[in-house]
Amino acid sequence: MQSLISEKGQLLNLANIRATPNEVAEASSSDAHHLTAIQWLVCAVACLGFAFDLYETLMMPLVMRPVLGALGNLRPGMPSFNLWAGLLFFIPSAVGGVFGLLGGYLADLVGRRRVLVWSILLYGASACAASYSTSLHTFLVLRCATMIGVYVEYVAGVTWLAELFCDSKQRETVLGFAQGFFSVGGLMVTGAYCLAVTYAERLPTILARHEAWRYTLLSGTIPALPLLLVRPFLPESPFWRERKVRGMLKRPSVRELFRPALLKTTVVVTLLAACSFALVYGAIQHTVRMIPGLPQVRNLAPRQVEQRVSGVQLFQELGGLAGRVVFALFIVRIVTQRVRAWVFFLPSLAVFSWLYFFAATHSLGFVHLGIFVASLLFNGLHSLWGSYLPRVYPTHLRGTGDSFAMNIGGRTVGASSALLTTQLANVMPGAAASTQLAYAAAAVSLLACIVGLIASIWLCEPDGNRLPD
Repeated sequence: MQSLISEKGQLLNLANIRATPNEVAEASSSDAHHLTAIQWLVCAVACLGFAFDLYETLMMPLVMRPVLGALGNLRPGMPSFNLWAGLLFFIPSAVGGVFGLLGGYLADLVGRRRVLVWSILLYGASACAASYSTSLHTFLVLRCATMIGVYVEYVAGVTWLAELFCDSKQRETVLGFAQGFFSVGGLMVTGAYCLAVTYAERLPTILARHEAWRYTLLSGTIPALPLLLVRPFLPESPFWRERKVRGMLKRPSVRELFRPALLKTTVVVTLLAACSFALVYGAIQHTVRMIPGLPQVRNLAPRQVEQRVSGVQLFQELGGLAGRVVFALFIVRIVTQRVRAWVFFLPSLAVFSWLYFFAATHSLGFVHLGIFVASLLFNGLHSLWGSYLPRVYPTHLRGTGDSFAMNIGGRTVGASSALLTTQLANVMPGAAASTQLAYAAAAVSLLACIVGLIASIWLCEPDGNRLPD
């Protein structure tokens, strides 16, 4: 049975928060619906980490066009522009996914907290260095380093948070609301880019230039500093540490994910994660590149165009936040995991088709509405997997299993849809590059929804409400 700690014993000073094996930060069963001081602190730091994970990730759609123009002299509509756009979306995500799997393995092997701290340091330092890039190849390498840090941090953070709570309803509710802070990070980076575009000329030069994309990348260093200072003082996961101290923790192995008892779960959830992430990498993240081709935008000054782009990104992140809240308040009450998946995949068929076949080529107002709902649906799916995965893998495989599904399935296989979209755009009908891109995104998202709906038929249900030992 997991060790318990009283509320009184958790009134620790911040400097003494590094808990000993006897200071397990977990609520007692008689007080399961009240968070302790340690739990509040861990939740707050996890929320902050999730916010800045997406902050780093969503820089790429915003800065894509200016980066390719400044470092490669490439323009929308050029085949080389589409190729590099696909590569900058896919390669950092794929590399981050592979190393993210290693991070999940290390989180199971050496603990959640240690992996978190190093991942934050990596993505903060690489984001800073990327703002000083002088070539596309250098920029690509540094973006790979940033994504490695982000993907490792996410898996360790979700695993750490899930193991903090015994009560299943409390655990799912906390995970649902905590993951809502991803969209807060999206709102923050949208604001940062808008400010950089508006006030770039007033800021100190970077490499003798006033370029908004460089300031946006540089801002990615800021969140790493407070997180790096606070997280070393946080307690290790009580669930993981107790088993480690007792010698009950087996050595993690990727091979174990494919043993008969876990094979179906691993294959199905990895495929579903790939379909879910195909919606964002194959469609949502390309939306801002369609905006300059809209009738209401194409004749505006460059600064005004970028401000309209920021506006679309704002609606996207508001939709993402709404999706997280909807999941935490309503979808979490649905017992069957398969039905939860259908709630998001079924409407996605209609919403993504309408957004990219029609709205993205006709009206900025329609895009605002469509991207809000599309982002709501994707972020609901993302919250679903964050809640589901910790419940189907045992403690010594929890980080590894979560990482395999999300990083290999979602951020490697799913992210390959970015290349598929950008290459399809070269052969799609349409008079403008933005129209061809919209049609390509529609085709890819439609395929992802259909495969996701079919695969969810075989989605395994967790065995009971407790986390597997």
